[in-house]
Amino acid sequence: MQTRYGGCLSYSTGGSMEAELMALAATGATALVQQMALDSWTQARDRIVSFFARRGSGEEGVIEGELETSRGELAAALQAGDEQTALDVQAEWRTRLRRTLLTNPAAAYELRAMIDGLAPPEGDQQIVNVRNTISGGAQHGPVIQAGNVGSLSFGAPPGQA
Repeated sequence: MQTRYGGCLSYSTGGSMEAELMALAATGATALVQQMALDSWTQARDRIVSFFARRGSGEEGVIEGELETSRGELAAALQAGDEQTALDVQAEWRTRLRRTLLTNPAAAYELRAMIDGLAPPEGDQQIVNVRNTISGGAQHGPVIQAGNVGSLSFGAPPGQA
């Protein structure tokens, strides 16, 4: 049960607090694993390392190494289509977050803020996998593929104005 005191939430003891912290740990682990697959991983990793280090969960270098190991395992699992290993990585971090929150329930506020900060702003484009196949010989001309194109200009090829 949550009680509001002067703008801060206070958790009562008992089963409902543990259930709420477990749900928050699960949400945090999901966000963490999702971040492992994104280009913004370095920023997310640094925030997560700081979160654990401030709570005595190990030295920053050790935590960072564990996160990078998990990221490598996740990448290999996703490439191989190994859903179970991907779920294991998520379960490992969910358990670690849950233990941290049970030891220090006040950390829930920081974890919630971190999760909110890791979420992409609403209205951002959805990330999708794209597979392009090109066939033909060199006589067909240049081929250009791009991911995100912010600004695009078209003009006459060099020498033709």
